[in-house]
Amino acid sequence: MTEKQNGKSVRPALDGVRILDMTHVQAGPSCTQILGWLGADVIKVELPGRGDITRGQLRDKPDVDSLYFTMLNCNKRSITLNTKSEDGKEIFRKLIRHCDVLVENFGPGALDRQGFTWEAIQKLNPNMIYASIKGFGPGAHVDFKAYETVAQAMGGAMSTTGWEDGPPTSTGAQIGDSGSGIHMVAAILAALLQRTHTGRGQRVEVAMQDSVLNLCRVKFRDQQRLAAGPLTEYPNETFGSYVPRSGNASGGGQPGAAVKTKGGGANDYVYVIIQPQVWAGLAKTIGREELVTDPAYATPEARIKHLDEVFGTVEAWTIEHTKYEVLEKLNAIDVPCGPILSTEDLIDDPSLNASGMISTVVHPERGAFKTVGCPLVLSDTPVTIVASPLLGEHSAEILREIGHVGPSVAELQAAGVL
Repeated sequence: MTEKQNGKSVRPALDGVRILDMTHVQAGPSCTQILGWLGADVIKVELPGRGDITRGQLRDKPDVDSLYFTMLNCNKRSITLNTKSEDGKEIFRKLIRHCDVLVENFGPGALDRQGFTWEAIQKLNPNMIYASIKGFGPGAHVDFKAYETVAQAMGGAMSTTGWEDGPPTSTGAQIGDSGSGIHMVAAILAALLQRTHTGRGQRVEVAMQDSVLNLCRVKFRDQQRLAAGPLTEYPNETFGSYVPRSGNASGGGQPGAAVKTKGGGANDYVYVIIQPQVWAGLAKTIGREELVTDPAYATPEARIKHLDEVFGTVEAWTIEHTKYEVLEKLNAIDVPCGPILSTEDLIDDPSLNASGMISTVVHPERGAFKTVGCPLVLSDTPVTIVASPLLGEHSAEILREIGHVGPSVAELQAAGVL
């Protein structure tokens, strides 16, 4: 499908690439949705009658696909298929021959047990890229199940998130599921590029634990730095043999904190980072110019000894302004800062809605809803988001495309194959 830009037809970046989407819940669907946004033809294979389990999870409207499903499965086509039946297996073989990439995030060995091992898939289609998202890579836990917070727990995120005297805490960002999905997007694109040189497909694997571990890279930097002594940029007073939870310390070597702003609400805060080069301007802006030359505050080494006092001084000024006013005033003097934006703030944000990062999509059954748009922006191939498919909406269409000969759609549906 071509898009129009400046009056010219532009082919989407992945036009002509066919994705056999055997994914469910979040990690896999988040990956294949981005591939669909980039122009690939994503054929989502679902169980007859039920489909992806998230169609019915956390519903806000009766008998309508949930937002959980609709926000993770835009720009796809749906075919229902029982791959355990003989007719279903034959249709699945044709889909394998028809497509370029198979993406799955079943439990370990699920497709193997149905006879669709990597070796069998290679024989059917030597060009196929077989992409698997699992909980864990090779090793002691390879057959274990993983969910979002399990991946955060075992990937290093939870042990380093939260306050020193509190329990390990998960982050609201889905770094285990959607984090694995975007890692898999990168792996699939690399495999597609490699195929242009070799003419062969290959096996591609991403583990959720590994993805979280990669996103915790700076904490493993600091784990090794502990051998040289305490991590002085952290607010913690004592250090053991591992990187501690450190509240809102930035992790970037510069002290930062969330300070209160006018309004007093749960999210009326701004996160402020104090770099050495901005201290003088910040002190003048908050009306404390004498701190520029005060020996107790003048240098980073001096300030690090009493950061609570430093940020308390900043907060005495920020609390007189809204978080958006603080954003404008501090950016004017190059102080890095960010207001704490709630989900309500973000879903109605004018800039995000104008850019399409918050997109309004019209679904044939639920009506209009908002979803998070594509974070990958290509100048020549803009993304158009279309609604997620109804269950089995494209079954007949896809069967025609793969050259299905045999029982009719109605007969296959009656037999429980579709």
